[in-house]
Amino acid sequence: MPAFLNVVPPGLVVAVLAVLIVSQLFYAFLRYRRRAYLPILLMTAIGFGLGQLWDYLGLPSLRMGQADILPALVFALLLQPLARFVPRPARQPEEPELQTRQ
Repeated sequence: MPAFLNVVPPGLVVAVLAVLIVSQLFYAFLRYRRRAYLPILLMTAIGFGLGQLWDYLGLPSLRMGQADILPALVFALLLQPLARFVPRPARQPEEPELQTRQ
């Protein structure tokens, strides 16, 4: 077993995989007009972070290993409508204006 695997806590691996899976499910099944995947992924990650904070505060929760699942899913779902306010880079780069010599 490589030495770097002893440093990574198992709860972090479970949480990262859960964020990726749940964000894909939100992207596939929640219907919004304009959607991009990265804002949904960001809101899901923030929701899971709030779920971990919920667990850290000692409030009741449903856990999967070291990762807190139930409040994380609820927070991630409630934050999804805010994904449309996350700024995204423009699709096409803007051309610099040509300066004219006088």
